[in-house]
Amino acid sequence: MARDLDIVVYGATGFTGRLVAEYLAHHYKGHKDAPKWAMAGRSLAKLAEVRDLIGADEETPLIVADASDPASLDKMAESAKVVLTTVGPYQLYGSELVAACVRAGTAYADLCGEPGWMREMIDTHEAAARASGARITFSCGFDSIPFDLGVAFLQAEAVKRHGKPAPRVKGRVRKMAGGASGGTIASLTETLKAIAKRPSLALLLKSSFALTPGFEGPSQPTGLVPEYDSATGTWTAPFVMAPINTKNVHRTNFLLGHPWGADLVYDEMVMTTIGDAGKAMAEAMAKANPFDPSIKPGEGPSKEERENGFYDVLFIGEYPDGTTVRTSVQGDRDPGYGSTSKMLAETGMALLENKGAGGVWTPGALLGDKLIERLTANAGLTFQIED
Repeated sequence: MARDLDIVVYGATGFTGRLVAEYLAHHYKGHKDAPKWAMAGRSLAKLAEVRDLIGADEETPLIVADASDPASLDKMAESAKVVLTTVGPYQLYGSELVAACVRAGTAYADLCGEPGWMREMIDTHEAAARASGARITFSCGFDSIPFDLGVAFLQAEAVKRHGKPAPRVKGRVRKMAGGASGGTIASLTETLKAIAKRPSLALLLKSSFALTPGFEGPSQPTGLVPEYDSATGTWTAPFVMAPINTKNVHRTNFLLGHPWGADLVYDEMVMTTIGDAGKAMAEAMAKANPFDPSIKPGEGPSKEERENGFYDVLFIGEYPDGTTVRTSVQGDRDPGYGSTSKMLAETGMALLENKGAGGVWTPGALLGDKLIERLTANAGLTFQIED
């Protein structure tokens, strides 16, 4: 199939989609590897307005496509090698696009943090994606790239040092400035509605192995209550993104054939501080609503707020004899928007660069070290060995 475009940014008139388009327009302008890319959305007039606002070339193609019009999605998928979508909640607006990309054999990447819908897509499309060559890649933003690739980076160092992976890995958010996106909040709301309609979904979502069909690993920490962590010497609080990140880490391990062991135990928490103050802080964080309901999809922080945001995640690999390996991942923008938009764009570039088998993937399992290289070189992420 002849494809005129390398990458299409679907949802380019939304807040995060516009940031993805702006990144491609400026970061790769004049670059020898510059992709031929297009902006897609429901309104041609609004696409043209956003194209001019972000300073993209006036020749940038504009594509009218709508989640309620499957024919328009088919046409878009058939025109491109890679489709990047920021149009969520995906359980409301994503299913037809995944189906279109599977039919067309087109690579797909999104920002999904909705494991119930992801499992439905895995069950529905895995075989067909393998057959068509479509690489369907979920969770290519803050959930879950820094964690998915962070564990892979840690385990590579663990094997290098000790000849075997660490059976226990802890992800600990040391510092973070910048909150969840309006799209993330809307996705959580829709997931809660879905559970109300289909209570069996709650059991699936509770499992750390919800995205590993046919495989159930060992019991995992719940991460739901504050606890003292001797590995960091601090109190820790529940981390709002852990329910999706932990599932993606276990899916990456599953897709790769369990190189980190079928007995891997992994959890994520937020570090507070030491002593009674740390305990009080952790308890307060556990009770607080991490989402600001006033933030709606399509809205987000100012440029200054995005640029002042950051995150720093520590990973600790532990062996039964007390040996540890420590690594970290840092991002130079707020996690929900500034860093996420760069990660999605670079996932698109990596999908162009690295050909792999069709199927429903995680970024870590499909792109691995190549994506780490791109994120380090272009997207402001840092992967470090700490001890």
